[in-house]
Amino acid sequence: MIQHKVRVWTIRDLMKFAIEHLQKLGFDEARLNVELLLAHALGFQRIQLYTNFDKPLTKEELAKFRSLYERRLIHEPVQYIIGSANFMGVQLSVDSRALIPRPETETLVEQAMILCKERDEEKPISIIELGTGSGNIAISLAKYVKNASITTIDNSREALDVARENAARHQIESAIDFRLIDMFEPVDQLLLKRFDMLISNPPYISSDDWDALPTDVKRYEPRGALTDSKDGFECHARIIELAPFLLRNDGWVLVEVGYGQAKTVANMMGQAGFSSISMAHDLQGVQRVVKGATPSTIRGFTNIN
Repeated sequence: MIQHKVRVWTIRDLMKFAIEHLQKLGFDEARLNVELLLAHALGFQRIQLYTNFDKPLTKEELAKFRSLYERRLIHEPVQYIIGSANFMGVQLSVDSRALIPRPETETLVEQAMILCKERDEEKPISIIELGTGSGNIAISLAKYVKNASITTIDNSREALDVARENAARHQIESAIDFRLIDMFEPVDQLLLKRFDMLISNPPYISSDDWDALPTDVKRYEPRGALTDSKDGFECHARIIELAPFLLRNDGWVLVEVGYGQAKTVANMMGQAGFSSISMAHDLQGVQRVVKGATPSTIRGFTNIN
């Protein structure tokens, strides 16, 4: 009787095969994809893959990796597959209820932190975020800005659930007030109190640009967190409209923008009477953040819808 030898896969062999396979299929960051999926399957840190290169994999380990890998082959984002994403050095739980945190959004948080450090660090600072998502912005600010109290709103109950779970994971629930509110509601519903800073990464992909997005994004991430289904500026316009009602005199507004949008948003702020308007680049050299100081706080807010 002829016995067929079963192939023994090592970590090295499996990584080489999977990386080359993803590259042939046109996946970006094939090595990182495989590292994250295999480390998750084995319960390893990524560095442990390289310190255990010759480890033979069991049938159970191979089967677990295969189930994760097959999900990636149909373009499910790696972060949803492994259930986590890193943002500003903070590990967050993520799933399809909320947008995956992007590295470029770290620029937004960094700019907010710079403004906060210019203040008296012993003086409390209140921040409102419009659009909570996974909680990445609010949680990062709560962890890294001394004496910050943060209110964050979202129109998605599911996204707020994810954000609350992440805040609990990092034991900072007491620093963040989560509210289920749509920023397009009448402003008197939004006026919880006056804040020192407004920060937002709003939906800014236009309807014209939607079809050009990668399958990973269009198929799996919440559409309402990505696009306004219009020109990409509707939420920025609303934020600029609301800022004088939500902020104390000379409060700061910081918003993330898409590629090529910064000058338009800066002009919108200028036309609305904002001062000290500036733009900041992300690590790719894209003008990613627009910030400005609000005009004097406006009274008689109840007529604004």
